[in-house]
Amino acid sequence: MTRRMRNAAGIVWLGLSLGCGYSLAGRGSFLPSHIMSIGVPMFGNRTTVFNLETQITEQVRAELIGRGRYRVLPEAANVDAVLNGEVSSVTVAPASFTDQQLASRYLITMVADVELRDVRDDKVLWENPRMVFRQEYEAQSGSGALDPAAFFGQDLNALERLSSDFARTMVSAILEAF
Repeated sequence: MTRRMRNAAGIVWLGLSLGCGYSLAGRGSFLPSHIMSIGVPMFGNRTTVFNLETQITEQVRAELIGRGRYRVLPEAANVDAVLNGEVSSVTVAPASFTDQQLASRYLITMVADVELRDVRDDKVLWENPRMVFRQEYEAQSGSGALDPAAFFGQDLNALERLSSDFARTMVSAILEAF
């Protein structure tokens, strides 16, 4: 092995042993260390979409539980922090069209008010009073509903995907301080 190759190998080994300083996303938390339990009461729903609050709340709880760091409870009592939320609007609009001018994809926009409050210190840890979440979905054949309740009535999987994606985005924003 030449001296140049040994030096290069030494530099590579040194770089690998020191690490690059990066860590996996979702592993840390900016929340205070005394937060061990989070209460997630039922989200509010000011829309016409039936059962949206249940779907959103269940997905948010599941996402927090999946992070494995906090005890998640369905009530606001006897917890270290409380996550409250309310969905204020959901709209559906065509995003793309076929050659026959029929909607082939829809853009769903959901707006929610979300707040995480430290119960002990009575302090807001994270909030977004107008969290906007957008998602596109393929149109089902013969579907032309622009009313969110009618759209989700036709495609319940879209409601589940929307709830899951919203929960993942929101919980990441809370735990990773974005």
